[in-house]
Amino acid sequence: MGSALPDGDPAPRSGELPADLTVAQDTDFGAYLHVPFCRVRCGYCDFNTYTATELRGARQDAYADEVLREIDLSRGVLSAHGPLRRAQTVFFGGGTPTLLPPGDLARMLTGIRDAFGLAPDAEVTVEANPDTVTDTVAATLADAGVTRLSIGMQSAVPHVLAALDRTHDPAGVATAVTAARRAGLDVSVDLIYGAPGESLEDWRRSVETAVTLAPDHISAYALIVEQGTKLERQIRRGEVPAPDDDLQADMYELVDERLAAAGYDWYEVSNWATAEAHRSRHNLAYWRGTDWWGYGPGAHSHVAGLRWWNVKHPAAYAQRLADGSSPAAARERPDEAARRLERVLLGSRIAEGLPVAEVSGEGRHAVASLIADGLIDGTAAVRGRIVLTRRGRLLADAVVRALTV
Repeated sequence: MGSALPDGDPAPRSGELPADLTVAQDTDFGAYLHVPFCRVRCGYCDFNTYTATELRGARQDAYADEVLREIDLSRGVLSAHGPLRRAQTVFFGGGTPTLLPPGDLARMLTGIRDAFGLAPDAEVTVEANPDTVTDTVAATLADAGVTRLSIGMQSAVPHVLAALDRTHDPAGVATAVTAARRAGLDVSVDLIYGAPGESLEDWRRSVETAVTLAPDHISAYALIVEQGTKLERQIRRGEVPAPDDDLQADMYELVDERLAAAGYDWYEVSNWATAEAHRSRHNLAYWRGTDWWGYGPGAHSHVAGLRWWNVKHPAAYAQRLADGSSPAAARERPDEAARRLERVLLGSRIAEGLPVAEVSGEGRHAVASLIADGLIDGTAAVRGRIVLTRRGRLLADAVVRALTV
């Protein structure tokens, strides 16, 4: 189970939004559908996910109907604030969405389509573990309107997968990619680097294997040790070493160099694509601060500067909806200072960069020194954008601190 939900103001059981909330009709709208089920809990994961023994009466076979109830509720809530916007992106995340029958995922997508409509070029992504993807699953998803499969490869090296508690056969990744291609889906693969016992050569093997699969998109994330996870406890007890910052930096440089050579462009610190059309538009919407409704237990939403999050446990989520109530647990409306900090934090991570005008005070004065230190691209800065260099991407947190003094 994931980390604790943040504090916030109580959310009304009706789910209604503040009456003075002004929803901009020209802001993109997306839908995130959380599927919180996993066969096993990976030792590093602090996402809001549950294995069969942790469900406390919640039922996977009833989950699609529960989400459809929240979709109906969201339509009513949003219709009180102006015309409904079509969904530009839909993202099924987890957990493991493909543990549900593909027909259930299709019904949830139909629910979004019926409630809001989908843009003609809508991007619809489903995350999947490799061992859950077959030709039948991929074809059913494609027929339902899914356009993109994001496959959790993580590593091509068996002992690294074991260190991460991943149970799939590395050879199954190629099978899953092939099935997705046959169904006409775009393909993304996710990698993680810095696992206990992973060497630079292990990482090189994983990167080369991913490139050989020729996906449209590759994500590569540094392993982060989250409080309360099995991995954190193992490190605290001295059973496994903590990730090595210098080694992870070498791993990042390796993947960035290799992907650039293979024709992938970085567009966010941890994401590369073969073309702009293959970038994850849904994730870009998060980084650009547009609007989305998050469905499912623990899911977070953002509309017109208001944020809220649902109750965590699937049983509590199901009960709220069965009672005719909103599953929202709490909400907040960040002030301008908090929103400015977030714009710098998120906007500086993407290749299009952050307008220099978004930075004020001492942060604006820091731009010149960040250029001199090789952390910000000088040419882009002259054009009014703050764009991280590769070295800047490695030290992104330090850059953000300097810009938000």
